[in-house]
This record gives sequence, C-alpha cells and structure tokens, in this order.
Amino acid sequence: MIDERARGLLLAAALLGAAGVALGAFGAHGLRARLDARALEVWETAVRYHLAHAVALLAIALSPQAASMRAAGWLFAAGIALFSGSLYALALGGPRLLGPVTPLGGLAFIAGWLWLARAALTRG
Repeated sequence: MIDERARGLLLAAALLGAAGVALGAFGAHGLRARLDARALEVWETAVRYHLAHAVALLAIALSPQAASMRAAGWLFAAGIALFSGSLYALALGGPRLLGPVTPLGGLAFIAGWLWLARAALTRG
C-alpha cells in the first residue's frame, strides 16, 4: 500500500517515466532525420537525465521513508522540467535565452541528491 503522502510522487514518477520513454523514442525515430548531430546529442542528454531522475523519483515514492525524502523527489521533478525541458526546447531550435535555465535544473538535481543525503543522516 502506498503512503498517501507519497502518492503524488508516485504519480509524478509514472508520468515523467512515460514521458521520458516517449520523448526518447520520438528523438530516435521522429527527429533523427530532422535534427543535426549536435541537436540530437542535446536531445539524448535531456532524455538520459530525464529518465534517470524519473527512476530516482520512483525509488523515493516507493521507499518506506518517503515522507523524509519527499522534497528530494519534488526537486528531481523540477530538475526534469528545467534541465531536460530547456534542453528539449533548445534541441528543437528554441530561443537561446533558455540556455540559462538548464543550469537551474542541474542545481535542482544536485539539491535533490543532497536532500537524500540529509535524509540518510537524520533520524525519523
């Protein structure tokens, strides 16, 4: 049974995981002939970080200690939106002003991992 406080994290993990697989397939099959090699590399980086953090979010949601790690999960979700989202847009030719958004997503990922470390070091 899923802890009610972790239900939102589980839903986010499921939807972000599905989106990551769909975007990966779209990049591999729908964009291969449309984007240059550099843009495809950017897209693949976005997908890699997207899926890795969707899986981390799933692990948090299913953990018995999900309540103490919930903030990390939401930081991972924000990181996916900011980091991967900006890279997806840039790969598709979005405005270059999105470039500074990418590191903000990276900071959200780092903060999420540090929150997990904090949860590991504290009781309760």
